[in-house]
Amino acid sequence: MFHISETAIDTAALARELAQARAGACVTFEGWVRDHNESRSVVRLEYQSYASLAQVEGQRILAEACSKFAILGARCVHRVGTLEVGELAVWVGVSAAHRGAAFDACRYIIDEVKKRVPIWKNEHYAGGESGWLHP
Repeated sequence: MFHISETAIDTAALARELAQARAGACVTFEGWVRDHNESRSVVRLEYQSYASLAQVEGQRILAEACSKFAILGARCVHRVGTLEVGELAVWVGVSAAHRGAAFDACRYIIDEVKKRVPIWKNEHYAGGESGWLHP
């Protein structure tokens, strides 16, 4: 399940969706809004996406992870809208029988989401300027 969300991400609920008796590992990744980028002070981010295409490409990435790695489940949620420093922007969770596959799949998912999913961020800096980036 890949999802674009305009509201806060409920990490506990997502992790519960991955729990099953066959799973011996659950690996998660949380991407937070940090207060700097390339020596500039960041005060907030604004994420926008091409939602329908993002959903399709995100689902494709999760399906690829399921076929490439011995995992039992995978989830990813990415926020859109305005986020303050410290807020959760993206969450990835993977369950598997063994930790190696879970770690590998989790890394694959976040790396591919950042490369392929049409989500853009506008960094707002302390001086009042802003700049668009592809995360």
